[in-house]
Amino acid sequence: MASSTEYIIHHLTHENRSLTDAAAGGFWSIHLDTFCVSLVLGFIFLFVFTFVARRAKIENPGKLQLFVELILEMVTSQVKDIYHGGKSKLIGPLALTIFCWVFLMNLMDMLPVDLANFIIIHIGGNPEMHWRMVPSADVNATFAMSISVFFIIIGFSLKSKGVFGWSKELISAPFGIKLAPFNLIMQIIELLAKPLSLALRLFGNMYAGELVFILIALLPWYVQWLLGGPWVIFHILIITLQAYLFMVLTIVYLSLATEKH
Repeated sequence: MASSTEYIIHHLTHENRSLTDAAAGGFWSIHLDTFCVSLVLGFIFLFVFTFVARRAKIENPGKLQLFVELILEMVTSQVKDIYHGGKSKLIGPLALTIFCWVFLMNLMDMLPVDLANFIIIHIGGNPEMHWRMVPSADVNATFAMSISVFFIIIGFSLKSKGVFGWSKELISAPFGIKLAPFNLIMQIIELLAKPLSLALRLFGNMYAGELVFILIALLPWYVQWLLGGPWVIFHILIITLQAYLFMVLTIVYLSLATEKH
């Protein structure tokens, strides 16, 4: 019987596989659980939306189509209200993908804490394996997404202002060309703060939520339902809000990247 500390460590440990040798760990390694779960969730999102798009009906739409249309309408309205960089074929699909994918990752926190380990140990036959079901509770996953957004921000800036225009903005805004070194430092800090805040906000909320579920699982079964029920209801709001914030902030950052000072 594992102690409370061993139980917590087990559930907070990733299945780490090296890409260069048999030993786990090191720089060239991958969290297999985060990669596999996020990949499967991405394919689920693509499958559902493609399925609905190909079978969409104008008359008598099904419940799934109405649900997808509701999400599309919400995302489209946010893009129209926030993004002022003109027409873009990327911003809408990007916002939709971010919201749905991050939401599905967060939704894995609703699964019972011991479910994945039960499946792996009793079906996979590997009692030494660790498997965490919430990709967004892995800082590597949240930074991967935020760094991707960071490069898109740079791409939007270059496309909108050109290399010369963006370079001039970096050294002249907000205090004028005479304070170019200070302006450049401020601009770099502002630029780097965007992916940093995106990644840590999502990671912090989801890691804390996962940890609370693990602590509740350590309590007697009759107390778990008493505390777990209200926390699940509250956490549903958290996982939706975090997906929404990641999407909205991405749109805001891309809109700012196209605006000229």
